[in-house]
Amino acid sequence: MSPAGRSASERVRVTASRRAAPRLATRAVADELTDQTTVGDIFVRGLMRAQLRLAASVLLLMILLLGGLPIIFAVLPQTRSVYVGPVPLPWLTLGLLIYPATALLARYYVRASERLEAAFVDVMGRD
Repeated sequence: MSPAGRSASERVRVTASRRAAPRLATRAVADELTDQTTVGDIFVRGLMRAQLRLAASVLLLMILLLGGLPIIFAVLPQTRSVYVGPVPLPWLTLGLLIYPATALLARYYVRASERLEAAFVDVMGRD
């Protein structure tokens, strides 16, 4: 006989633990943010990096657009003497191209920023 009072040929099948395993507490991502934990910090820094990349790219495009025109007019001096009707080409370019391009870039920035924030809110809303 074995010490448990059973014979050696008797088998015992263990199907489950008799005590309940401690459950891991899952926290919502939003709780990580409001409690200012390291995980929440990582999410916020990721959003800030994405917004910084977006702002830097839009700023770079704007600098190339505005900085490129004087360079074109300096490298090609004949463009300064071209008139479209009574208006010189540099004035026409500044008046008709720069402002719409600026407005389009601003619209792109706002929409892209809203998409980033919506994705962040989606991640925060997950449980």
